[in-house]
Amino acid sequence: MKPDCPVKFGTDGWRAVIGEDYTFENIRLVAQATADHFARKHTRTTHKQMVVGYDRRFLSNEFAQVTAEVLSANGYEVLLADRPVPTPTVSWHTAKKKARAGIMITASHNPARFNGFKIKLHHGGPADPETCRAIEQRLQKRPVKQLTTTEAKRRKLLRTSNLLPRYFTALKRLVDFDLIQKTKLHFAHEPLFGVGAGCFDQILEGTQCTVRTFNADHDPNFGGLNPEPIERNYINSQRELKRKRADFCLVTDGDADRIGGMMGDGQLLTTHQIICLLLRHFIKNRKGQGRAVKALTTTSMVDVMCQRHGLSLTETGVGFKYICEEMLQGDVLLGFEESGGIGFPGHVPERDGILAGLMILELLATEGKPLTKLLTELTKEYGHFAYGRIDTHYPLNKRAHLMRFAAENSPSDLLGSPIDKIQTFDGVKYTGRCGSWLMLRGSGTEPVLRIYAEGPTQHCVTRLLDLGQAIADRAKK
Repeated sequence: MKPDCPVKFGTDGWRAVIGEDYTFENIRLVAQATADHFARKHTRTTHKQMVVGYDRRFLSNEFAQVTAEVLSANGYEVLLADRPVPTPTVSWHTAKKKARAGIMITASHNPARFNGFKIKLHHGGPADPETCRAIEQRLQKRPVKQLTTTEAKRRKLLRTSNLLPRYFTALKRLVDFDLIQKTKLHFAHEPLFGVGAGCFDQILEGTQCTVRTFNADHDPNFGGLNPEPIERNYINSQRELKRKRADFCLVTDGDADRIGGMMGDGQLLTTHQIICLLLRHFIKNRKGQGRAVKALTTTSMVDVMCQRHGLSLTETGVGFKYICEEMLQGDVLLGFEESGGIGFPGHVPERDGILAGLMILELLATEGKPLTKLLTELTKEYGHFAYGRIDTHYPLNKRAHLMRFAAENSPSDLLGSPIDKIQTFDGVKYTGRCGSWLMLRGSGTEPVLRIYAEGPTQHCVTRLLDLGQAIADRAKK
């Protein structure tokens, strides 16, 4: 790669600002490097095929078309979505077709001025860091090949199709859809103007469920929001839910692979609560077995649940690629992360916000109880857990020193309880004997320090976050 090449890969692909580094010229470079990589490194069970999808961002359809033209020119049979689709749709088709890889043109939850190039491996899971580095190193090594769409179709190297129906059918088979369709649940969906809009209207068409979708317009500016499932983006839909209640409101991010949620009246439902409700459902109602896999920053209620029911628990670094690695090893009941990514058995080793919504509907249909009662039962059975997180500016060039300092200067206790465990494989996490914990972790690409904490009350969480900030401040001196 030439030293002046503006393309720099991050987590499972490349993201950049449209019109600056994210240009048609650079998309062609990335597509060619991707074609070259998978021409040389692939499994024996895959075919020389690629699946390409795109979201609702500005020019995403045209960026996807150019990507497909380059891949076709390199001899791949390309299946190109004919409309915007959720990222897990591309993951599912990639695995089902045994394709070399899948490409999703999306910047997920990032602001509207960004777009991206997500890479999915043959199993449907995210590209690992080694794959991303290998593709980045191939940039500008060979001239870009390209066919026109018309010529690629004439040679039967490019086919466009609606990828949604087969994907939706596959999802229905993973849940008790017969039970869901007989209920009269009032389901609401907040897609934040992203590609999740309309999915549940189609999936639940003809059932007795009622579906309301907020902010479903195709708006490349996402209504002025960053399409991330966090509470400050729920204001409009919260207002609608207060006016007319639902049984549950699912929130999906811009490419519909991560979720958040709200109670029927618009109150926040945290991702930790959703995760624990689903884990309880899989244990109690589905009689599931296997490991629970969670990212380090996920609630300790999961630990209590696993201990209570004799399930093994695996903790990973933050990022679904680590959970994917565990899912590929097998025997995983559920995999989940604090940011709202949930992976399910029998599906691709990737997070899927649409399937998560259907699983929550299955839970509600099975239990026949309102969410408020289910949450009360959860707390009564496993205890109360309060959670908090703050993001603060911290220079990238001081990050390594901070992590060393935090590992070597552990507090003697958390909320008066001795430190029971220190984990340092993705940031620094202190866990007290009482179960409360504090974690310091830097963003991989921004000068941002994330401080996470969990304790028995919100006041305790505030004290822990203050302690984390104090450790970071001492490290600067």
